Amino acid sequence: MGKGKAKRGIPSKVDDFNSWYPFIVEASELVDKRYPIKGMDVWRPYGWRTMKLIDSLTHEEMERTDHEEVNFPLLIPENLLEKENALVARLKRAREEGVDPDDLRDEDEEGGFKKEVYWVKHAGENELDVPMFLRPTSETAMYTMFPLWVRSHKDLPLKVYQMVNTFRYETKQTRSFIRVREIHFFEAHTAHADEACASRQIEQDLEIVDNLMHQLCLPVIKAKRPIWDTFPGAWYTIGIDAIMPNGRTLQVASCHHYRDQWAKAFDLTYENLDAQQQHCHQTTYGMSERLLGAIVGMHGDDNGLIMPPSIAPHQVVICPMIRKNSEVDTIAKANEVAAILKASGLRVKVDSRDIHAGQKYFDWEIKGVPLRLDIGPRDIENDCAFAARRTGGKEPLPLANIADECKRLLDEISDELRARADAHAGNVIVPLTSLEDVEDGKIYEMAFDGTDSHAETIERTTGMSFLGDATDAYEEERPCFMSGKPTTRRVLLAKSY
Repeated sequence: MGKGKAKRGIPSKVDDFNSWYPFIVEASELVDKRYPIKGMDVWRPYGWRTMKLIDSLTHEEMERTDHEEVNFPLLIPENLLEKENALVARLKRAREEGVDPDDLRDEDEEGGFKKEVYWVKHAGENELDVPMFLRPTSETAMYTMFPLWVRSHKDLPLKVYQMVNTFRYETKQTRSFIRVREIHFFEAHTAHADEACASRQIEQDLEIVDNLMHQLCLPVIKAKRPIWDTFPGAWYTIGIDAIMPNGRTLQVASCHHYRDQWAKAFDLTYENLDAQQQHCHQTTYGMSERLLGAIVGMHGDDNGLIMPPSIAPHQVVICPMIRKNSEVDTIAKANEVAAILKASGLRVKVDSRDIHAGQKYFDWEIKGVPLRLDIGPRDIENDCAFAARRTGGKEPLPLANIADECKRLLDEISDELRARADAHAGNVIVPLTSLEDVEDGKIYEMAFDGTDSHAETIERTTGMSFLGDATDAYEEERPCFMSGKPTTRRVLLAKSY
């Protein structure tokens, strides 16, 4: 780290990521961790605006795919949690015993979120007859209502989503966006006529993931979780893991295919074309504020954040050079340019503070504004603005077509972030050649069609975890790493947050 950077007090991202990350989160004014409840940070205006812009991209994808937005109550009665626990416990036992879940009875066993929820047991001075809890997610709340909304095949598919806060009592060390107790959460829940329709929904969810991650410039892995890491209430789970700069993975989203098990538990049926009652098949797709944590971690550097242009609260900041006794009104010109850029759809900030230019540069650099325009008397004389990209590089831009020029540079900044992300993924994902010779900061891939015992041996020996089967398998068969049996399964190992 150079002397200038050291003076700023910013830890080195490469040398000390665990110190760099929380420093940048607070120094860039995304959140304030000083609220007196651990794991419940206060969103500051800059951070909340960023999160809402991420949400807006998600809203667009939901509208494009005919999902409708809902908003469910925060409180859920205890009896619904007991219903979920019984279902999850039965499905988990059926999986372990290799039997049909319908052949087993519900049992009183903790199989869901019971140990993680926050309870509400009093209203004023009155003890509640039925205790309630703050939602950890919304399956039980929504699936109580779905049977009231679905009657016939004409009501399907039912596709709804909401963006809400969820609550889980996280006992591990908290970390802003990555591991918190109050979570800004997106969840889509769907009901379909049959398994095939639900499976097509999962395919659409993965297409949505691709679109969002392209906008956020994030390198991700999509992997079907191994059976022991699948949510017990799901037939299968696909996890979406962002690749962090230190080679660890961070799950930022997941898709669950439930088949008809939740529908059977909540009596969610419809009348089919033969006038018979049939259970629906369901899916969920969830994402959280971890997306912002991945953006901070992946794109930032030793000078601060680097915001992808698609979600930057200020895509362009204009800094007029203020000179005492100057006859040129640089602030007026900066506002004139800002109006042109705003009219073209860009998010723009004019920094007209009468402070040293270096302080302005530092403030916007640490906040990760993609593009800075400096406008001084000489620039106005030359009918241009001087542009500095947050990813590096400076050049004059003609004011005559300033909006088009700024959009060109913002597109190039996005492309640069994607190129960096792809290069990083290419560097850290490597073939597994030996169980004893694994490096920290690497994600390993291998052909695998072995047993659970083989998988346990691999995890124990390497100290890494199975992410599961990558959604993009090998094109040709390869010998399984453990058994030698030919397979196209491409399985991934990593250390995760």
